[in-house]
Amino acid sequence: MSVCYKLFVYFKEHKYYGKQKLSGKGEWMMEKATVVVIGGGATGVGILRDLAMRGVDVLLVEKCDLVNGASSRYHGLLHSGGRYAVKDQEAARECIIENQILRKIGKSCVEATGGMFVRLDIDDPDYEPQWVKGCADSGIKAEPITLEQAFRLEPLLSKHVVSAYLVPDAAIDGFRMSWQNVESAKRYGGRFKTYREVVDVLQQNGEIQGVTVRNTITGEIEEIACDILVNAAGGWAGKVAALAGLEVGVQPDKGTLLAFNQRITSHVVNRLHKSSDGDIFVPHGSITILGTSSMSIPDPEDTSTSREEVENLLSIGEKTFENLRDYRMLRAFAGSRPLYMPPGGASGRGASRGFAIVDHGKDDGLKGMMTIVGGKFTTYRLMAEKISNQICEKLNVKEPCRTAEEPLVPEVAENDKKEARKYFPAYGTDLAATRLGPERFSRVVEDLKSHPEKRELVCECENVTLAEVEEIAKELSSFQINDIRRRTRIGMGTCQANFCALRSAAVFAKCGRDKGAKDSLGQMKQFLQGRWKGIRPVLVGRTLREIEMTRALYELSFHVDGGKKA
Repeated sequence: MSVCYKLFVYFKEHKYYGKQKLSGKGEWMMEKATVVVIGGGATGVGILRDLAMRGVDVLLVEKCDLVNGASSRYHGLLHSGGRYAVKDQEAARECIIENQILRKIGKSCVEATGGMFVRLDIDDPDYEPQWVKGCADSGIKAEPITLEQAFRLEPLLSKHVVSAYLVPDAAIDGFRMSWQNVESAKRYGGRFKTYREVVDVLQQNGEIQGVTVRNTITGEIEEIACDILVNAAGGWAGKVAALAGLEVGVQPDKGTLLAFNQRITSHVVNRLHKSSDGDIFVPHGSITILGTSSMSIPDPEDTSTSREEVENLLSIGEKTFENLRDYRMLRAFAGSRPLYMPPGGASGRGASRGFAIVDHGKDDGLKGMMTIVGGKFTTYRLMAEKISNQICEKLNVKEPCRTAEEPLVPEVAENDKKEARKYFPAYGTDLAATRLGPERFSRVVEDLKSHPEKRELVCECENVTLAEVEEIAKELSSFQINDIRRRTRIGMGTCQANFCALRSAAVFAKCGRDKGAKDSLGQMKQFLQGRWKGIRPVLVGRTLREIEMTRALYELSFHVDGGKKA
């Protein structure tokens, strides 16, 4: 046992944490939180917010940037629950309730597109009445409409549609929703550390003592003491549990999606049949996402995509929108669902989309450790509430959950946006207001007002100004250009970083954090490789011609090889 760990145990037992002189050699600090949450996806940040709002001292650690895994690698659908109305009514009921809550607390993250379920003449007619009944039983309003109404609302639909229903589906921005949870948590004292990988779970006599984390930027090792440890690592939950000598049944299930450069549909469009591949179209801003596939994989790090997967999605998707191949594909991307696998449970699409909470003190004899796994982005807030209730019971905290009532962030006032339009580019004001929130938005407006040169666009596709990129680059949580991308959407539009990669690298070199900023060229290469990784499987037609121009520009100027796998 190391001297450091012996001291750790001593201070844990004596309920004292803070600075101590060690043999006259300087100061040493053991960081402490009552609750440590592992995992910075939607569920993790939801728990961070919930506990912080109840007055619990809570710290979240994430091995990469926040929202780096499944919470940002999905179709962005805010489920009505209609997709589960036949096979999983509990999940369906949870979805429709949370759908209404998230529309209320996260208005700037939700686009109320509405949804449409359509049955084609090749789909099983017997499934339709089962679905209608399932929706009614689950509390989901499914309004039948005529074919004339359906084609008026969605004129590009296949003429093979034989029936249609409207449901309250919507589109949701996973990046924005998650970061707004963090901003809300910070107002109540919640803390987070990114680029901290948990490498050991510290325990003694069957009780959690804390965690050891490795700073993945600097390589430094830190130890964090806690009373309760929450494993909310999604597809990585099994690996985290193994660090404590435990087993958790998690099956990473990869889903591949396609992003098109056009708004093919105004509503979220679902096929009215048993859930399958390629049967959901979700509009987001100016693009449309088609998803998804289902493939059990051994490693949640596998976000690879292939031309074969793209062709499979296209061949299925064009049954709903017959001219699908006429639209330009932006990219393919993939994420892994953390499906909970109890002993003897089904896998793939047969597995439940519900969630499970495991109290390892009761089940495995390790007091103070809990795991939450499964579920969906739509139900992240409910998942956080359920496990936070159990944690607060252990801590004897009586404060009730308020996450369903209080908005994530205050809205930017209309008068402030009206004034800001003098300085932002056309269409840029509302986009920046929803991305930044009131405080940052106000600072960026003042910067634009005082420094007109900062009105220059770093990313034309997403209307991101130099002032906004600088604001985010200076944040303590921005270590890489990709961190700025997830906050501002630079590089995620039509040109897929063709022009903004070089510009953002220049800004990051000036404003970025320490080691990362010094290697701005390497950061730019990493940024581009991430974009090209998603473009390679869709290299046909206009996309192929455009990427050749990008490759020529960056390979000749900066020796960035677009042919290497990211």
